[in-house]
Amino acid sequence: MEPADLVLRLLAWYDRARRALPWRALPGEVADPYRVWLSEVMLQQTTVAAVVPYFQAFIARWPTVAALAAAPVDEVMAQWAGLGYYARARNLHQCARTVAQWRQGCFPDDMGALRQLPGIGDYTAAAIAAIAFGRRAVVVDGNVERVMARLFAVTDPLPKVKPRLKELAATLTPAERPGDYAQAVMDLGATICTPKSPACGICPWMEGCRGRAAGIAAGLPAKVAKAERPIRRGIAFWTLARDGAVLLRRRPPQGLLGGMMEVPSTPWRSEGWTLETAAAEAPVAAAALAGDWRLLPGVVRHTFTHFHLELAVATGRSNAANAARGLWCPLDRLAQQALPTVMRKVVSHALAKAY
Repeated sequence: MEPADLVLRLLAWYDRARRALPWRALPGEVADPYRVWLSEVMLQQTTVAAVVPYFQAFIARWPTVAALAAAPVDEVMAQWAGLGYYARARNLHQCARTVAQWRQGCFPDDMGALRQLPGIGDYTAAAIAAIAFGRRAVVVDGNVERVMARLFAVTDPLPKVKPRLKELAATLTPAERPGDYAQAVMDLGATICTPKSPACGICPWMEGCRGRAAGIAAGLPAKVAKAERPIRRGIAFWTLARDGAVLLRRRPPQGLLGGMMEVPSTPWRSEGWTLETAAAEAPVAAAALAGDWRLLPGVVRHTFTHFHLELAVATGRSNAANAARGLWCPLDRLAQQALPTVMRKVVSHALAKAY
């Protein structure tokens, strides 16, 4: 089947079956570059189902890029908490400020200029250029890679085959309706050409799919086996002041969970910790404690991209607020803090076990 025929069939299917998403313009409407950009940043390595409520909350609170740029970064980080990959939130705020201050609130309409903005890489630049501005740009995410691998029966494994899949995607990307085409391929991968049990019988590309013809579609794309994630361990210190406030601190701006708030903890390492070995890492010296640290039963478990984490939680009370390294937060204001998911788990564990 010729590329033009594939494109026409896909767009006809999209016109009938397109997903209704809060950031997506309705047929006949002009896409809002702010909404397109915000959604694409949120969707990086995150599912649509997880993003929808966050996107709606952001738009309700900051309906324009200027409003987002004017917001304190801590508020943006707190609103982002739970989406993961927190460097995206810092870059999101910096990008909004750049667009608001240096471009009078207007996003550039070409990929080269878009890539110069904080947090915007090749994929996001292509998606914004195509969807928001109708530019012919090759938009390739995980869904598109899977569709291309099956359509062209590419059996070489990911990730090395990514450039080849992008080349194949470029052979189909049209000059007309490039934004609709980009969203159509992503919808196809999300709803029909799914990772498991693809619905080939109702696919608009059924007749042209080489993977289906060869009977290998469901096994594509091939992937190199991932190494097993190691386990790291630590102790988090649930430290209370006399008035019941809990001690928090901000993580360094660079690195994992950069700039987020946390319940102070030891470094995370493969070797386990005891209270004795962790004493030097505690945020309050023993002399300033009312008694000793006490380990709570159970552990908090969380999985990051490259490792599993197990955190024990130790609780203690400080005699002197100024003796602690961090800031004191009343318990009823914890929800307003930019706590990542793992630290929200620590808070829930401590509240359940320490009282």
